[in-house]
Amino acid sequence: MRFLHTADWHLGRLFHQVHLTEDQDHVLRQLVEVARDARVDAVVVAGDVYDRAVPPPEAVRLLDDVLAELLLGLKMPVIVAAGNHDSPERLAFGSRIVSAQGLHLFGLPAPDSRPVVFADANGPVTFYVSPYAEPALVRERLARPDAEDHDSAMSAVISSMLAAHPRDGRAVFVGHAFVQGGTGSDSERPLSVGGAGTVSASHFAPFCYAALGHLHRPQAMADGGIRYAGALLKYSFDEVGQDRSVTIVDIDASGRFSVEAVVLRPRRELRRIEGTLEELLNGGGSPAPGSPASGRDQVPSRDDYIVARLTDPRPVLDPIGRLRKIYPNVLCIERALPSFQPGELQPSRDRRQLDHDQLFAGFFGEMTGQPPRDDEKDVFLSVAAAVAGRDREVPA
Repeated sequence: MRFLHTADWHLGRLFHQVHLTEDQDHVLRQLVEVARDARVDAVVVAGDVYDRAVPPPEAVRLLDDVLAELLLGLKMPVIVAAGNHDSPERLAFGSRIVSAQGLHLFGLPAPDSRPVVFADANGPVTFYVSPYAEPALVRERLARPDAEDHDSAMSAVISSMLAAHPRDGRAVFVGHAFVQGGTGSDSERPLSVGGAGTVSASHFAPFCYAALGHLHRPQAMADGGIRYAGALLKYSFDEVGQDRSVTIVDIDASGRFSVEAVVLRPRRELRRIEGTLEELLNGGGSPAPGSPASGRDQVPSRDDYIVARLTDPRPVLDPIGRLRKIYPNVLCIERALPSFQPGELQPSRDRRQLDHDQLFAGFFGEMTGQPPRDDEKDVFLSVAAAVAGRDREVPA
């Protein structure tokens, strides 16, 4: 059995007020090509198809186009589970009708949820599918009052599945959860406060392979048998330098699996660059810390999505507007300033007790990363004195 594992498309995503639908379309076309060239038996989407419960029309159209290519063009069945970003009822609309066409949609946890069974030359492979298991929903819909957190909710979901449909032979789990030990990103919505949103890897022991969504960095655990395919694109700047991919999974007659990650090439890369404004405008600068340091990633394309880290010691006028003349898709400006503790301005002190000189030194240090020079202090104090004198004057 060979299937394609993907997740976290987040269709309709806005990134720094930029609509990413065209970028998502670009990599989804590659996904369809990978599925076709690899001749997979099925495509599995493990949650967060959309970025929000009510997606924009263009995101819905894109999903319709991709599913039509897979189901009607390539005759490949597709399994889709709702994630924590999806509206489960909207995503699963018409699920009983479209399942006959090979589209298997799973929205809410349900006691009567049936697994999806595909067959290859070695017999059946059963896919047990769990949409995002919110503990409150599991308590209500599965009548499991013991589902107090995400870990116990996942335990309840899997035990309910296997009780209703006992495992017989090769089995794959599909779900959307945060497994303990996984590495998250800034672009993920937390499932709960602290570590209460994680689930134990031990829950997936009955399955040959667990195809998961939620974590945006592609990664595996439990000897690779639990795997996150990762997000479709990079959705936060802490993901700069990471590849995005889909996973081709092969399961042999005995249930042993092998995986191949196929990298997706984005329409525009996400990059950090660093230098003074003048250096960046003249094509200089360097990759910022955490950025790739070799290959195509060393010199950013003009059209890439850019976060620029400025090292200018002084404020600069309209840096993002000026940089966009060179890099039209600059999304964000950061200031790379050395740490500075001016001493004159401490959080514990009442600022009303500080004189103008102390207030200026503290503000200047926070803005520039260094104390003001004597001539800079003199300029400030002369202006402050002039303003104070003007305020004391009595209008005629």
